[in-house]
Amino acid sequence: MRQHPTPFPPALLLMGPTASGKTAIAIELARRFPLELISVDSAQVFRDMNIGTAKPDSATLADFPHHLIDLISPEDAYSAARFRAESLSLMAEISGRGKTPLLVGGTMLYFKALLQGLADLPQACPKTRAEIDAQAEAHGWPLVHVELAKVDPQTAARLHPTDSQRIQRALEVFRLSGRPMSALIAEEKDQPPHYTFLSIGLLPSDRSVLHARIAQRFDAMLAAGLDAELSMLREKYRLNPALPSMRCVGYRQVWEAQEGLIPRAELRDRGIYATRQLAKRQITWLANTLKPESVDCLGPDPVGTIALRVEQVLREKTKF
Repeated sequence: MRQHPTPFPPALLLMGPTASGKTAIAIELARRFPLELISVDSAQVFRDMNIGTAKPDSATLADFPHHLIDLISPEDAYSAARFRAESLSLMAEISGRGKTPLLVGGTMLYFKALLQGLADLPQACPKTRAEIDAQAEAHGWPLVHVELAKVDPQTAARLHPTDSQRIQRALEVFRLSGRPMSALIAEEKDQPPHYTFLSIGLLPSDRSVLHARIAQRFDAMLAAGLDAELSMLREKYRLNPALPSMRCVGYRQVWEAQEGLIPRAELRDRGIYATRQLAKRQITWLANTLKPESVDCLGPDPVGTIALRVEQVLREKTKF
């Protein structure tokens, strides 16, 4: 008798912009189905950075553990390559336990790395980064962006002139390799994992409502002690504003306020604006690159809508 080929095990991806309700929805799904959660968040990997990353509290994590949270010191760096390796290892373990991995978060580059593999880009070079930082300090990031546009117009076109972290990386790649980062990325080979993916994107039907949520959440972070949290981090660790941890939205603005680089009175507005810009970039990633099934995060029952799709996927799994 001919046997039906065994399908790849299922994996669920829940992605969306900041303040779209990803964590709450993921936890509710985990109540209903045999899932294990994997965080896809480049900020929540840092230990002791809790308020500004909207990390689930200890009680929530005790009931619904999230893999890939609290991995490293804020002094260190985490990469998309490391995320891909660690998430695939965890997914295999979860599937082996008879459960389904649910990867939830808003770091779209990590989702892309998982699904499509990674370009062969040069590793970070502290000396080159320091040179670029010194150039930006002397002339400003918009002029560094102009330089990037001359050598890699495709990458420069998608970056805001003050997006320091991404401008620095793109220029670093060019200086180390002699080739534009956009050209290297175009050559990357697809390395799809052996999973059947259900990709859900939480997208708002009304951006103004999402913006209101972002403002409310940033106000809640300030009220919860984001300023004091950063002061604690600076006492406990050897930090500087160029570190990936301190470039995270919220922490960057509070650092600037603590250093007197921006007026305290502007902290709230700058933090909310930066978070809105982050959400805009995340939505662009979802629409143009990842292209998941779209669910309105502002709809009457996003959990119920997603749960129906999850039930369908898990039912398919039991047929084999």
